Amino acid sequence: MDIQNRKLIKIATAGSVDDGKSTLIGRLLYDTDSLTTDKIEAIERNSKQRGYDYLDFSLATDGLVAEREQGITIDVAHIYFNTAKTNFIVADTPGHVEYTRNMVTGASTSQVAIILIDARKGVIEQTYRHFFIANLLRMSHVVVAINKMDLVDYSEDVFLKIKADFGALVEKSNFSEEQITFIPVSALKGENIARQSKEMPWYVGNTLLDHLEVLEPEDLQESTTARFPVQYVVRPKTEAFHDFRGFSGKLYGNFLKVGDRVSVLPSGNETTVKSIHFFDQKLDSAAPGSSIVITLEDEVDCSRGDMIVKVGEEPRSEKFISATLCQVNAKNLRVGQKYILQHGVNRVLAKVDRIEAKVHADFSGAEESDQLKLNDIGKVQLRLSKPVHFDSYHSNKSNGAFILIDEGSFDTVSVGFIE
Repeated sequence: MDIQNRKLIKIATAGSVDDGKSTLIGRLLYDTDSLTTDKIEAIERNSKQRGYDYLDFSLATDGLVAEREQGITIDVAHIYFNTAKTNFIVADTPGHVEYTRNMVTGASTSQVAIILIDARKGVIEQTYRHFFIANLLRMSHVVVAINKMDLVDYSEDVFLKIKADFGALVEKSNFSEEQITFIPVSALKGENIARQSKEMPWYVGNTLLDHLEVLEPEDLQESTTARFPVQYVVRPKTEAFHDFRGFSGKLYGNFLKVGDRVSVLPSGNETTVKSIHFFDQKLDSAAPGSSIVITLEDEVDCSRGDMIVKVGEEPRSEKFISATLCQVNAKNLRVGQKYILQHGVNRVLAKVDRIEAKVHADFSGAEESDQLKLNDIGKVQLRLSKPVHFDSYHSNKSNGAFILIDEGSFDTVSVGFIE
């Protein structure tokens, strides 16, 4: 199967310091023959220099000098590997509390979360934080990889105890659609990563790689109302396409078909989908996630920043929004401050009307606060200069997320998820 026809799965990893995320990913790269010969030689050489009697696969992913020196992950790295059937993109996110923002941004485009737990330590505070963020981002598929099983003599009792403890954490979740899969592994030894472990005959499930391979992108894609934000108006003005007027963008949420009755926002004008184009192909329908050009039956006013939706499935359109924010900038967010809110391709002015609470990312509740600091997560109300067309993040991820931008520096200040 060629690379274009392979399915694509996007994964985010999370785990506490020294839980073995980088080693796990390095092992996946090694076992799928995704490392070049010189990279393998460098791993062998560096492992020998450090006096290891094993290959340190974390060297395959920790790209920053500070990461290699400390044996930790600091920045988000995107790593690519593939099998005969599947292309994978892995966001290797740092586990430290002070890098919460990195995990939020790294996991925001992923479909699957792999949460690592050190079998010796079990469920700890950082596990709560990682699972909380997976919940916040509405990640429907979570793999709990209980790592370093070789250091607990491959004990089934240890595995079952951690599974039960994590189950108690799952009960705190308000996201019932979440699917949780537990896999005991040893990334260092390669047990249950790409090959079935003979050391753990009591485990009868798939290896980690086999489990990821059986996932289907369409099962991981959210199914909700169709949203087509217009990014560009296509007017070739050539002899062959003299009167062509199409609208390009990426389709989210659900299928769009020729003949569908649609509404163009903000005008509310109704018309019908005349044709759907993908490069030089004409389609009868387009699947969510498709980058397409559509034409409309009527000459309605439609430009960049407008949104095309099916009639009867219109989003909310308001100047006030309640949202959960993750602060990703060192400059604190306070009541009364003004920002640029970017929602899709649209930008509007926004003012922080109220900070309702700072949320504890360990499911322990919330507290009052008059500001949000770097890596804080909080409930906030915003007042906008003009309405935006939005859904709640719970019902439509693509149309329920936004960022806040500093008016002066144009730095991203916060990542927001609309309630």
